[in-house]
Amino acid sequence: MRITTIILLYLSCCGLYNHSNNHPRTHKITSKRSIDTIPTEAKKLIRYYSDFIAGFADNHLIFKDKSRMVWDDGIKNKSFQQILDNPDLKDMFMQKYSTGQLKEPPAINFDPGRIRSTPFFEKIYGATEKEVKANLTEIIWCPKLVGQKITVTQINGVDKKLLQISKELDEHPELKKYLTNIGGTFNWRNIKGTTRHSMHSYGMTIDINTTYSNYWEWECKCVNEDAVVPYINRIPQIIVDVFEKYGFIWGGKWAHFDTMHFEYRPELL
Repeated sequence: MRITTIILLYLSCCGLYNHSNNHPRTHKITSKRSIDTIPTEAKKLIRYYSDFIAGFADNHLIFKDKSRMVWDDGIKNKSFQQILDNPDLKDMFMQKYSTGQLKEPPAINFDPGRIRSTPFFEKIYGATEKEVKANLTEIIWCPKLVGQKITVTQINGVDKKLLQISKELDEHPELKKYLTNIGGTFNWRNIKGTTRHSMHSYGMTIDINTTYSNYWEWECKCVNEDAVVPYINRIPQIIVDVFEKYGFIWGGKWAHFDTMHFEYRPELL
């Protein structure tokens, strides 16, 4: 009896004895919370393309139609040209796009947003010209200053965002020369000199007046991606700011500059 009492006192002091049922207490081991393994950038795609993407698992984006797309293909030490020609989803985020005014010309091959996964955008906007055209609509660009009809996609509300941009810019008559004669919106084609699909193919991109724009290929009179071309821009910052406000990136922030070019890429902002 004395020995039993000593043992019970010891167990009680150690918190191992349950007085309510006179049995040693069983300790449950609580597992740590499962670690969130969804990459931050993948979360952005899920957020901004929520009509199409259901989630992420096992290094893949999961689409609502049950299809999957690899996030990181595991290929190391890709050249700049390889990344342009055949990027995985992760590669699209390798260069950070910064909003606001450029502090200095972009470094060589610094083209945030120019790295694009064609299979991803075909999944969102359409894999054929016919599929893309099924979601196109006409809007009036800057009704007061310009009044030009342009054709854009309705997917992701791109048409509505361009109408908001148009409304704001329409209040700036000093910008009229940049906003007239829109250089292009929807155009199913490849980028000149490449086998890569132009983002104009999806109807979510707009080129403003080419007369006051600069493009690296025009400046070097070449299509060589390795050409080093001095940076030139004539587009006022206020135009860039308004487009960025509504989720569009500007090609003027690329070393391979394309200052007329704005494309809807909210995941990068």
